[in-house]
Amino acid sequence: MANTATIEINGEKHEFPLIEGTEKEVAIDITNLRTATKGVITIDPGYKNTGSCESGVTFLDGEQGILRYRGYSIEELAEKADFLEVAYLLIFGELPTKEQNDKFHEDIKAEAVVDEDVKKIVESFPKSAHPMGVIASLTSALTAFNPSSVNVDSEEDMYRAIVKILGKFPVLVAWTLRKKQGLPLDYGDDSLGYVENILKMMFKKPNKEYTQNKVLVNALDKLLILHADHEQNCSTSTVRIVGSSHAGLFASLSAGISALWGPLHGGANQAVLEMLEAIKNDGGDTKKYMAKAKDKNDPFRLMGFGHRVYKNFDPRARIIKKAADEVLGDLGVQDPILDIAKGLEKEALEDAYFVDRKLYPNVDFYSGIIYRAMGIPTDMFTVMFALGRLPGWIAQWREMRLRKEPIGRPRQIYIGATERKFVPVDER
Repeated sequence: MANTATIEINGEKHEFPLIEGTEKEVAIDITNLRTATKGVITIDPGYKNTGSCESGVTFLDGEQGILRYRGYSIEELAEKADFLEVAYLLIFGELPTKEQNDKFHEDIKAEAVVDEDVKKIVESFPKSAHPMGVIASLTSALTAFNPSSVNVDSEEDMYRAIVKILGKFPVLVAWTLRKKQGLPLDYGDDSLGYVENILKMMFKKPNKEYTQNKVLVNALDKLLILHADHEQNCSTSTVRIVGSSHAGLFASLSAGISALWGPLHGGANQAVLEMLEAIKNDGGDTKKYMAKAKDKNDPFRLMGFGHRVYKNFDPRARIIKKAADEVLGDLGVQDPILDIAKGLEKEALEDAYFVDRKLYPNVDFYSGIIYRAMGIPTDMFTVMFALGRLPGWIAQWREMRLRKEPIGRPRQIYIGATERKFVPVDER
């Protein structure tokens, strides 16, 4: 393969180097395009064909249905690792030794206490506040309680900031849920594992002992692993570009949470449940809605099927489908919404229209089912997504800062009015 690409503009040829990644991906390096061509730029709305960085965190091949964290397949990690091992892998590049893993967990536990004044902020929100707005605000507020900036050249400083946010963020997630439900704010139990403690903080009633359910722990652990990173998506790119201004870790993460909030990104699993509610309210006829989904003239969209990146299948969906079946089987939940979901899944997997177009149920479809069965409110689903994505955001922020990437500053093609003369107000 040639190691350069030639671009011809107005009869003048310009050569630019090709970059090849470790998985044989090829990119044209146009770093010097504007200088070499005296002002010409590329335009790529949505950046579907533009690489914003070189990264060693996550490899994704949508055509082949491949997802790997630091070279490890998502299938193997979901089967053999726990969430904190995966978090360590994403952030620091290697799976932890037992000693490193134990220390990581203990250091996170030591930081799992939030300043009591944060409770006042939580209590100031109305119960009607959307949980994503609450969690974004609380994450940003952590900057005020931890004002010193992270010295990225100090491994100790960087590590301390990482365990601090990994310790405090689950508390903020649990408090966001408990505030919505009118329950006292709880710190959980530092004798528990990371995921077990999250569940206890979220669901323990003040007048009852909390009993762990291994099926739920396993399902949530897998969900968090599957959501932990997904290459340069909208929220991750937001974290990197905000961090490129040398904004702090907590401020950059808060920006990522806000980006995740959108229904085209992290809000997709919430959209699935809202769709299922609408189908139930219309009589619950799944065949009717499958027909509507196939009708090009019908505005109805079947949420939770197919994927913007995966053109074959979502490898995460195969893993979490099994966990969804286990959760529903263990809890024995009687819920017409979940019955509709299972009906849609069965029909889509057997319908030639969906099979031929590879419109399989995706991870958002199954995660919504699991969260619903667990008793998590629909508007908390994206908060749970953020909880899983936290290590990936941290890993991407850390990588960007250690690589000393320049501040993000996209160009544009201006399409507004050309130069005009100002007209005084009484002459307009």
